[in-house]
Amino acid sequence: MKKFASLLIAGSALIGCAGLAHAEAEKDAKAISYSFEGPFGKFDKAQLQRGYKVYQTVCANCHSMKFVAFRNLADRGGPGFTDAQVKALAATFKVSETDSKGDTKDRDGMASDYFPSPALATIAGLGAIPPDLSLITKAREGWHGTFNQLLNNVGGPQYVYSLLTGYEDPPKGVAPIEGKYYNPYFTSGVWISMPPQLTDGLVKYDDDTKPTVDQMAKDVSAFLAWTAEPKMEERKQTGLEVLVYLLILAGLLYAVKRKIWAAIH
Repeated sequence: MKKFASLLIAGSALIGCAGLAHAEAEKDAKAISYSFEGPFGKFDKAQLQRGYKVYQTVCANCHSMKFVAFRNLADRGGPGFTDAQVKALAATFKVSETDSKGDTKDRDGMASDYFPSPALATIAGLGAIPPDLSLITKAREGWHGTFNQLLNNVGGPQYVYSLLTGYEDPPKGVAPIEGKYYNPYFTSGVWISMPPQLTDGLVKYDDDTKPTVDQMAKDVSAFLAWTAEPKMEERKQTGLEVLVYLLILAGLLYAVKRKIWAAIH
């Protein structure tokens, strides 16, 4: 009888754990679309400029972007900033530089400088080191399973969008964790150290676009897709040119084959 009771208790515990795991199950990224998807897709320059503003206003307070220089903002296929705009943007930052005597001085940023990283004191209270965002959309799959990811095209931008818009109250029966926030789209579990970052009207856009949470999340995720693959448009164009060349070559080879073998047949 005691053995049966022990088995019953163990079974109940397993069912309870399974129910809790189900309640805290991670979710796949939301299936939203972007202008740069598909073989003919291109980045929306206006969206990239808005995304840059969201990154600098919100994300740059904690997240670095060490592989991106200010001059890249004027590159072909990018946000479309002019050289003058890039110089003006860079000059709003202070960059520490050590001279030949070993003295460190601050100077105005230049177009050749890389995006400055936030001070460690700014992020010390988060309990976790925020990841660098330069390649974040290449490092996150968005959907679980390569076949599903293939069918749904890219995945990283959708993941970033879903994470920023996916904060929820914990499901019923799930106790909150101090210093953590419930987000079922987080790739490392459902509890994340980063609190919700976006609120309606947080960023003032230069165009007439309304800065809702949804819009800002789309814009910054598109911008991060560009930073992860700034040569995407050139790659697609080169790929299409190669395909056209191969089709023409295949047609010429077929015509030559027909010409050579015509006399034999």
